[in-house]
Amino acid sequence: MLTQSQYPYTLLIPTRWMDNDVYGHVNNVVYYSYFDTVINTYLIKNAGLDIHAQSRIGLCAESHCSFRAALVFPQTITAGLCVEKLGTSSVRYGIGLFGADPESPAATGWFVHVFVDGATRRSVPIDGQLRDALKTLLIDPN
Repeated sequence: MLTQSQYPYTLLIPTRWMDNDVYGHVNNVVYYSYFDTVINTYLIKNAGLDIHAQSRIGLCAESHCSFRAALVFPQTITAGLCVEKLGTSSVRYGIGLFGADPESPAATGWFVHVFVDGATRRSVPIDGQLRDALKTLLIDPN
């Protein structure tokens, strides 16, 4: 399990009032939206992703989250992002969500993007600026 400082990319994400559920903590489904937020923010800022005019799109093929501690509103979380595996047309990201303790994540997980042609939905290679940007996040997951 990585600490916050071991993730090559981090993003501060403020929780919102609506993120909390009736049990007084961020609802489990919201963690996946944090995963999407850190991944796509990185791709837009660093890999040239244009979500409105891109012929190549990333589709979620698989995801997983392990919950370790509660996150609550009005907390700002730090989302850590790395790449655990970079294939020809797919990438597996590793994500850590941190509350107050940068050594112990509140949640960890992974998310697999398969890149496809936006019109045909057939897989396409990860190349160019996208591959270069993803390589900078590549770590050994062990």
